[in-house]
Amino acid sequence: MDHLSSDLLRTFLAVAEAGSVTEGAARVYRSQSAVSLQVRKLEDILGRPVFDRHGRGVVLTEAGERLLPVARDITRKLDATLRELTSDDLHGKLRLGIPDDQTKDRLSRIVAGFAQSHPLVDLDVTCALSAGFPDALASGALDIAIFEVATPGPGADILQEERTCWMVSRHHDLLSRDPLPVALFDRDCWWRDAALDALAAAGRPFRIVYSSQSVSGVAAAIEAGIAIGLLGASGMTEDLRRLAPEEGFGDMPVSNLVLGVRPGATTPPIHAMRTAIRRAFGAG
Repeated sequence: MDHLSSDLLRTFLAVAEAGSVTEGAARVYRSQSAVSLQVRKLEDILGRPVFDRHGRGVVLTEAGERLLPVARDITRKLDATLRELTSDDLHGKLRLGIPDDQTKDRLSRIVAGFAQSHPLVDLDVTCALSAGFPDALASGALDIAIFEVATPGPGADILQEERTCWMVSRHHDLLSRDPLPVALFDRDCWWRDAALDALAAAGRPFRIVYSSQSVSGVAAAIEAGIAIGLLGASGMTEDLRRLAPEEGFGDMPVSNLVLGVRPGATTPPIHAMRTAIRRAFGAG
């Protein structure tokens, strides 16, 4: 006999709260096709659709609206039970730095899970552009941080590697413009330096028309057709396309997401957070 599993309900909630299958899939760390299959299975069990598809997103049907509060209540109770059964007496203070980019949602959920399992640990979380995190670790301002580098140092704890690439809106012809409109970060960041170096090497006139402190800001400008810009490959959407070498945009550097710890720091909260982050990224 079919039944409503908590896994199906969590997938349903992720899509409902995100407003799209793509964003919902990112929230539960699954592929879009896997999430679509789960939604289809849920709808088969219920015998009716829970979402109406429109454009790039979804909206709840009448059945979806009725299921939503039930799904929230069930998953909330399950989470509370897990927290009660698995929480420990680990205590202390932990100062954590997480980057303000595409990984923020994933890391925020890691932090939430850590707080549930270790409720006696006081968390002080800094969410910002990660370029300043290495100095903050070195000075003792942060205990543990996740940040991006072009070239990892010896023994670096690498969580994820991602190729950066030039992207442009599929719906706007920006390459014919002279000078070429470009969106960049507005702070000291190796992504900005790499972009400027590549543009200079191409010898094509360009103009910085948009600056942002975050990846999401640059991505929004590109999707809006304001400018081209440098993004990680995971930032690709159906409204964007990657600029090709024959268009004057060759391979760009790989971005390495690394996990750094304050020098000499060996406290139990730091060890626990490091373990949680590495597991979430499949790094151990």
